[in-house]
Amino acid sequence: MGKIKELYDEERPYEKCERFGAENLTDIELLAVLLRTGTRGESALALARRILHPSMYQEGILSIHSWSYEQLLKFKGIGKVKAIQILCISELAKRLAKAVAGKELDFSTPASIAKYYMEDMRHQKQERMKLLLLNTKSRLIGETEISKGTVNASIVSPRELFIEALQKNAVSIILLHNHPSGDPEPSREDVLITKRVQEAGYMIGVELLDHIVIGDNRYVSFKEQGYL
Repeated sequence: MGKIKELYDEERPYEKCERFGAENLTDIELLAVLLRTGTRGESALALARRILHPSMYQEGILSIHSWSYEQLLKFKGIGKVKAIQILCISELAKRLAKAVAGKELDFSTPASIAKYYMEDMRHQKQERMKLLLLNTKSRLIGETEISKGTVNASIVSPRELFIEALQKNAVSIILLHNHPSGDPEPSREDVLITKRVQEAGYMIGVELLDHIVIGDNRYVSFKEQGYL
């Protein structure tokens, strides 16, 4: 079994961390420390390298967010325990990023909203749309996922959306959805959805404050672009 303690001193990430600090470990070394063991004939470092760099086209550490439980189990040397460990590492990273962004969250500022939801949404492989419900002080009183898959006008119903808003006594709302391609440029469907929701909101007195499209570390705000 390729355990970390069986490696030469210069190849032992645990000892390297102890001597020089975690900040001096590579991404592969950090993952190897958490995995602890590899497989027969393969060290934990080699296993970590295969997970982070399965091919020349993968994104290194960002690959952590791309694996499902079923996909991880297909890796030689990854069983249920290691698969769960990796999924938990991914989730912990997202929550840490969200907690940091939460300190600056201001629902009147599109940039802070996009930053807060970025890690939740930019790694998704399908389009997802969230509805954010705000009170008279522009504070969040609720959020819900209103569609999953391709976001289009036939799926996103203003009627159901505003029923949710009225039930929570929201006075304003924000739409938020991701583009798995990484490009946040609004599509024709995005513009159509926004217009329909805005018009319906005028009629019942619940204002659409913004529609934010999340890409890969980028976003587009309809408010900032002058569409709202």
